Amino acid sequence: MTLATARALCPSLDVADYNATEDYALLNKIADWMERYTPCVGLVSPDSVSLDITGATHLFGGEESLLADCLAHLERQGFHAIAAIAGTAETAAALARFSDIKIVAPNNDANVVRDLPIAALGISQSEIIALARLGLKSIGDLASRPRAPLAARFGADLLTRLDNIRGLTNTSITPRRLIPPFIAERRFAEPIGHEDDIHRTILTLASDLSRLLEKQGQGGRRFELSCFRTDGATRRIGIETARPLRDPKSVMRLFRERLDALTDPLDPGFGFDVIRLTAPLVEIKDAHEPDFDGNHDLAEDLAALIERLGTRLHPNRITRLMPQSTHHPERAVSNIPAHDGNAALQADWEIWREPDHPPARPIRLLDPPEPIDVIAEVPDGPPIRFRWRRVFHVVVKVEGPERIAPEWWRMTGQALPPTRDYYRVENEQGARFWLFRAGLYDRETNDPRWFVHGLFG
Repeated sequence: MTLATARALCPSLDVADYNATEDYALLNKIADWMERYTPCVGLVSPDSVSLDITGATHLFGGEESLLADCLAHLERQGFHAIAAIAGTAETAAALARFSDIKIVAPNNDANVVRDLPIAALGISQSEIIALARLGLKSIGDLASRPRAPLAARFGADLLTRLDNIRGLTNTSITPRRLIPPFIAERRFAEPIGHEDDIHRTILTLASDLSRLLEKQGQGGRRFELSCFRTDGATRRIGIETARPLRDPKSVMRLFRERLDALTDPLDPGFGFDVIRLTAPLVEIKDAHEPDFDGNHDLAEDLAALIERLGTRLHPNRITRLMPQSTHHPERAVSNIPAHDGNAALQADWEIWREPDHPPARPIRLLDPPEPIDVIAEVPDGPPIRFRWRRVFHVVVKVEGPERIAPEWWRMTGQALPPTRDYYRVENEQGARFWLFRAGLYDRETNDPRWFVHGLFG
């Protein structure tokens, strides 16, 4: 009816503008809270949430207790909800909206939905009217008719919906979040809110999760803590590790660091009645014994340091250098997250080392290389004197050149940069510089330019 008609019938009617975005956000918050019952929660329509409670009902004393607990909690949060439990999500949604039957026995979906109206299929109003003109007003009427004429007139989608609502097809819920492979949780008869109680619960859950991971020979690379408040709010906190981890005390230490670093403190409100710890990302963890020289212990200590810094700051802010297959110094290494343990901890730097020789390239590079004025012999002699940052330097020792040609395979369709001749030079004060000449005289240019690219020491 129109708004004017509604107000004439009910003068005290409250009216609010429809906001699809906020409605969807609210439904997502409700779905987050619903994960207290099962991690498999999906949104199937603009106003409903579906849960796959297979294997979870015994935690609440059966299906009836779970349904009653869910509706009671939602009512205390200010929502009026209707719900049903059936073999498929479509059957449950239809019963919730069009029937007083709330729980269906296994394999009895087809019999229960026979008397439901055609509207329970979720089809358009025009299709409902067309079926009613044919004398088909219930699910049972439609199921008793030959399928071929119905498909020819109304399409195959009608028959698919009919099979789904009767429980004849195996439909599944698409979870909003990936279901983690390892889960541990605690439910409390009385909500907890004290910091010490929360920390003890996290340590207990970490111990439970550790046993599950150890049985499978796995270690967690990412852990997520989910805290469900009694008022419907849900808070999630995650940590990442630089190595497969399953030591409960180490996991607890990282979560303590994370909780202390939160800009928005963990507010328990009236208390948490469910706390869950999951390991959404795991890797194989081999049991290694420390070497006699302690190298394994050093690697473990380094990984622990990376984890603590990443937890305090952010995993992406802690990086390591990774050698790259390239000739050019600017691209010789790249920064990767230090939490990428397999790549970061196993980088092979031996290919860059020459035993019993000092490094041929400096560790500190200038980005970009800075131009300098140089006096050198033409065409390809080493530098004799140069001026950098208004300071004049006299070269007393020089090594080189190291010629680096442009990588033409990276420059498809572009002009090639000039060839570089690198020199290691030392001035009268003992300072060492890494200089290069850009361009080959009389072949690439008649005026080669000089740059300082790095400093030794």
